[in-house]
Amino acid sequence: MTKRFAVSTTLAAFLMAGTALAGPEVVSGPGVDPTCFAPWDATTKHFKWEAREGPYRIAIVNGFVGNTWRIQMIKTAKAYAEDPAVKDKIKEFKVVSTGTDAPAQLGAIEDFINQGYDAIVTIAVAPDGFDRVIRLADKNNVVLVPFDNVLDTDKVMQVNEDQLAMGRMWAEFALKELKAEGKTGGKILEVRGLPGNSVDRDRSIGINETFKKDGGNWEFVSVVGNWDDGTTQKVVADAIAVHGQFDAIVGQGGSNGVIQAMKDANHPWVPVAGESENGYRKAIAEYSDEGLKGISIGQSPGLVAVAMKAAISALEGNVMPQLISVPLPVATYENLEDGKNFWSDLPDNFFTVNEFPPCGVNISGPAIMSQTEDDVK
Repeated sequence: MTKRFAVSTTLAAFLMAGTALAGPEVVSGPGVDPTCFAPWDATTKHFKWEAREGPYRIAIVNGFVGNTWRIQMIKTAKAYAEDPAVKDKIKEFKVVSTGTDAPAQLGAIEDFINQGYDAIVTIAVAPDGFDRVIRLADKNNVVLVPFDNVLDTDKVMQVNEDQLAMGRMWAEFALKELKAEGKTGGKILEVRGLPGNSVDRDRSIGINETFKKDGGNWEFVSVVGNWDDGTTQKVVADAIAVHGQFDAIVGQGGSNGVIQAMKDANHPWVPVAGESENGYRKAIAEYSDEGLKGISIGQSPGLVAVAMKAAISALEGNVMPQLISVPLPVATYENLEDGKNFWSDLPDNFFTVNEFPPCGVNISGPAIMSQTEDDVK
């Protein structure tokens, strides 16, 4: 072997070793604090990053910011960053919203990686196309944590509720109430979310497959509400004007808009499935005796706090599930209680679920509402 070849081989081996050490190591579970960081299922693998000394530089890279859920999410992230439980662990905290353009979001993530941030928490604008930034994050040992709208990959640690299960539960509730009325067929209005996101896709799959499996004579009308009250109100009003009366409405979000459109059109109260907006839960409590049989399942803006907590835990060198499951918080017309799972003195567009007791995350409404949705630069 020549000296030149030996040097080249040694260099190659060194580079390969460096690559192997980059990013998280796949290890055996269980992970740390499984009551908070519960693995998605028994097949979920576990990651471990090399521990590093804090405090840490953490960035939130949001995409779309045009609805109340996203605004409250950003406010929640800011409030949690000031919580005494984590404040001393954060050296620098940034928040940016890049819109619905995937290249813009990818560019922002890449920029934070290149600036040397320790962790980046993000809501992905699409479920794929992130391979490049995942590799860059691993190369630089940056903890990348998608949540809510997650990625179709097992290469990063992610935090979410089961969106497919949420869609199924909405549909199962609507079917149960319809059958209690003696209906085995009818017209269903599906109000979808922001197009192109994994959350919208998975919820819609769950809704439609459940109705299809039922075998009833169900006619579906689908509109896009972007999870936004104003947009949803308009598209539901248009759907009622064009198609007439619906037998049930299954909406992914913008639930206040569903209720207002029904009121404006004098549409009879029917079973409605929706999100966890405070105004929606107020309406269910007020009108359930008149026929508004509602279910409210919350995709909490507080997921951002669990994702931030997971990122910090990973930076501390703890073993973490690749996919962390957050339980679905459910309320129906049968168990709503003012001051417990909705609040008559809080705004209609406040999302009611922001407490995760197993994680020690409990962010008060006033603490959230005192923040702004502006970027932190």
